[in-house]
Amino acid sequence: MSTYEKIATDKAPAAIGPYSQGMTVLPDGIIFTSGQIALDPATGEVVGTTIEEQTHQVCKNIGEILKAAGSGYEQVVKTTCFLADMGDFAAFNGVYGEYFTGKPARSCVAVKALPKGVLCEVEVIAVRK
Repeated sequence: MSTYEKIATDKAPAAIGPYSQGMTVLPDGIIFTSGQIALDPATGEVVGTTIEEQTHQVCKNIGEILKAAGSGYEQVVKTTCFLADMGDFAAFNGVYGEYFTGKPARSCVAVKALPKGVLCEVEVIAVRK
């Protein structure tokens, strides 16, 4: 029987709703993160005004959650990416590719709006190291 473990770190933004930063399914060690946006973990404020700046912050937040779960970017098997404007696709990919060098499976869609007016949001599925 599988059990679940919440992932929590103060090095990534706290959840801004009724959810956790992520969950790990045990004993398998499959990690599901909640969608991360470009928030500064210390202040809760949006970081950056460009897609590049915000994507870097999103990826840093994901990295901290993965680290807290005993994983890392190399163990990500699937990402789901949400963009406020598909016109940002190429610039988003440029930054995203710096972090997800293992080229996990991915979906990327444009949405009407994202929390706090940010330009992108990313969630991941990963495994423990």
